[in-house]
Amino acid sequence: MSLLAEVRQADRQLTKRIAAGASPRLHQVLSAVEEMAEGTKLWCGAAGVLAWKGGRRGRTAAAAGVASVAVAQLVSNGVCKGLVDRRRPPREWIPHDEVDDRPDSSSFPSGHTAAAVAFTAAVARTWPLAGALCAIPAGVVAIERVQSGAHYPSDVAAGAVIGLAAAWFVRRVPRLVRKRMTAAVLP
Repeated sequence: MSLLAEVRQADRQLTKRIAAGASPRLHQVLSAVEEMAEGTKLWCGAAGVLAWKGGRRGRTAAAAGVASVAVAQLVSNGVCKGLVDRRRPPREWIPHDEVDDRPDSSSFPSGHTAAAVAFTAAVARTWPLAGALCAIPAGVVAIERVQSGAHYPSDVAAGAVIGLAAAWFVRRVPRLVRKRMTAAVLP
């Protein structure tokens, strides 16, 4: 069996298991967190709290988090979804009505997960405790994307990789720009 066939098989099995495995109460919690994360509301709100209550470190963490979310959203929703046309998991795999609310866009990658991981990774670099606290809703968002039938686990994994790369990129770009500017100024 090829690696791609193995990933598809694992995606199928995990999606069915996760979608069917949540209790009604857990399903409600997952849905509520996903609703807060819709349109990056959760991460913008967290950035506002960090900037308001966290002093200079909080403002730095908030700026890095929001910039990382923007990069992650651009890559996941603006580039990857246009390149990879993957159907959402079949409706018959999802034993609840959450499946009716999923978008029509490509399933690959999970933009919600990309944003959640990007924000969390960027914040954690500046303020580890705040990053650890952000990791909880980020993990819930990732699980909910599979549980709701919006994504396969591999879509969520790809979104997480994009989020990590976005946070890394946002952290590295200022250093690279400074290096280039210094090299250009000094003969």
